[in-house]
Amino acid sequence: MTWINTISYAAATGKLRKLYDRVKGPDDNVDNIMMAHSLRPHSMEGHMALYKYVLHHTGNTLPKWFLEALGVYVSALNKCDYCVDHHFGGFKRLLGDDARAEAFLAAAKAGKIADMPLENMEKLAMVYGKLLAQNPSAITETHIIGLRDAGFDDGQILEINQVCAYFCYANRTVLGLGCSTNGDIIGLSPNNSDNPDDWSHT
Repeated sequence: MTWINTISYAAATGKLRKLYDRVKGPDDNVDNIMMAHSLRPHSMEGHMALYKYVLHHTGNTLPKWFLEALGVYVSALNKCDYCVDHHFGGFKRLLGDDARAEAFLAAAKAGKIADMPLENMEKLAMVYGKLLAQNPSAITETHIIGLRDAGFDDGQILEINQVCAYFCYANRTVLGLGCSTNGDIIGLSPNNSDNPDDWSHT
């Protein structure tokens, strides 16, 4: 599951068991990316709060499928198959158009933003995400102005920034610890956006 030791759900006690109970899916399944934190439960708590609030919060105004698409693309750029696999499952389900989802994934893996079945303003957000993942110091105010001129308000630009930044963090957590999808249930997420404290995966 990872290159470091982890504590299983069955062996967990105390705060770790309480956190596992908050994040688990069916049959007490805990995603390996969360189990990777098991030796330091406080970092799991911070990771999960950031993930839930950035990607699955009712305060966001951009469509959740689009936020997932940003995550899939950033993860593809970072060559993080774990996050691509997990979040493509969620993206595909939310989009409700399998052919379009598969076309997006193919373009994302090929690094071809022009081929993504997205609106022009959405493609511009992907350009920003690519810069943030690969060359963040190249971003200037001009890029923000471009996103604003394309139709995103400043709060939505913040959403784009935070989702792309979160996935860079998650990708590096996974890749740096050798986290695999073995035993995971692909595509689950904390879907109850109306309750920020509900971290359960469905």
